[in-house]
Amino acid sequence: MDSIPVTQETYTQLTQELDNLKKVLRPNIIEEIAEARAQGDLKENSEYHAAKDRQGEIEDRIRFLEDRVARAKIIKYDPAKSDTIKFGATVTVKNMKTGKHQEYQLVSPEGVDPANGKISFTSPIGKALMGTSRGTVVDVTTPKGINQFEVLDYK
Repeated sequence: MDSIPVTQETYTQLTQELDNLKKVLRPNIIEEIAEARAQGDLKENSEYHAAKDRQGEIEDRIRFLEDRVARAKIIKYDPAKSDTIKFGATVTVKNMKTGKHQEYQLVSPEGVDPANGKISFTSPIGKALMGTSRGTVVDVTTPKGINQFEVLDYK
């Protein structure tokens, strides 16, 4: 069983979602199924079938999260111990085309939140930044074409 690198924040989010699914959503859906079952004929009971479908989705998500949490390895990036960019680093780059500065934190796929600058270390930009250092210019092929980014800083 391979471990999955995650930040502390991502680990906390995964465990909170798992806890909510097990303690809140699972019991609620069991109640919904019992109420729908009490209405009689199950063959034509759309509420029952919809609740059973939701139960399957919840159980699938629980299994997925249990696997991720079991394999999670919390990694804290310490720039003092590294002269290159690694998982967990927050990187400031300059887009060479636009001149815009952007900040990205390299996280696991489970922790991706593009609106808050959290990108996967396995994404095209994440892969290009991994192992680089200040002053490095990287070429990144994205859906919008090839971009060049200069690494300004990382922490």
